Amino acid sequence: MLPPPRLFLYLDAVARAGSIRKAAETLGIASTALNRRILEAEEAAGTPLFERLPRGVRLTAAGEVLIVAIRRSLSDLAAAASQIEQLRGLVRGTVKIACAESVANDLVPATIARYQERHPGVQFQMVVGATQPLLAALLADDVDLVLAHDPPAGTALSELAAVPQALCALMRPDHPLARRKSLRLSDCQPYPVAVGTETFGSRRMLDAALAKTRLSFQVMLEASTVQAQKIYCQATGAICFQFETGARREMERGEMIAVPLVDPLLPKSRLVLGVRAGRGLPIAALSFLESLKLSLATL
Repeated sequence: MLPPPRLFLYLDAVARAGSIRKAAETLGIASTALNRRILEAEEAAGTPLFERLPRGVRLTAAGEVLIVAIRRSLSDLAAAASQIEQLRGLVRGTVKIACAESVANDLVPATIARYQERHPGVQFQMVVGATQPLLAALLADDVDLVLAHDPPAGTALSELAAVPQALCALMRPDHPLARRKSLRLSDCQPYPVAVGTETFGSRRMLDAALAKTRLSFQVMLEASTVQAQKIYCQATGAICFQFETGARREMERGEMIAVPLVDPLLPKSRLVLGVRAGRGLPIAALSFLESLKLSLATL
């Protein structure tokens, strides 16, 4: 129902693949036919849309402008098709969500599972990463929703819900600091720590606070995933740092203790649920959005 213009699909496929040949294989058409359609589009536009390279193609400036409009048109068409399906009494489709690792191991999968009990016709795609790449995926309409820590303010992101999130020191129950109700960074200084890479919002918060003091940590591990830090700390007794929601599962199991950090120099953090401003979401995404808001309200 409501098939998108083939030229839009062709241009989008070539832009994503970076190769006419690879895009043709994905689309199931001859590469010569696809190349001819691209040339016709460039003639109609009066300017090249792709720069031909020895090993593929890449968008020109004009191509970048056009592909943004095409992807938004495809997104709006999918939303319209979804709304028509709802009018027919159907709830189905695919929801694409980009989320922080802190909610990817518990809150989001659990919410999806509960939602699919009521709506088994809805499938999900989940992208996990740091805030900036997640926002880039959202603004490119590669995903429908984003759930990330402290996205920068701007008109491109429309916030739908936000909950405060304390940054915590995460440690084994037998750690000397585990019985404390709150901690400062100076309390953690004598002990070995594991930290995330500079793409982590928590790492940037720590670095900014430490830069304003004379403190320095004994960093024994720098890792690009939260899970790697947790496993290391469980094995060695070191401290790592995690937002409150990302420590819930280990705390419920009694495996680790999360103690809030109360340094005045640490900025207040928020977990934000948002969409691209101005985008009309498919019905499945709108429906799931309400379930996700309810889950956030329990934090």
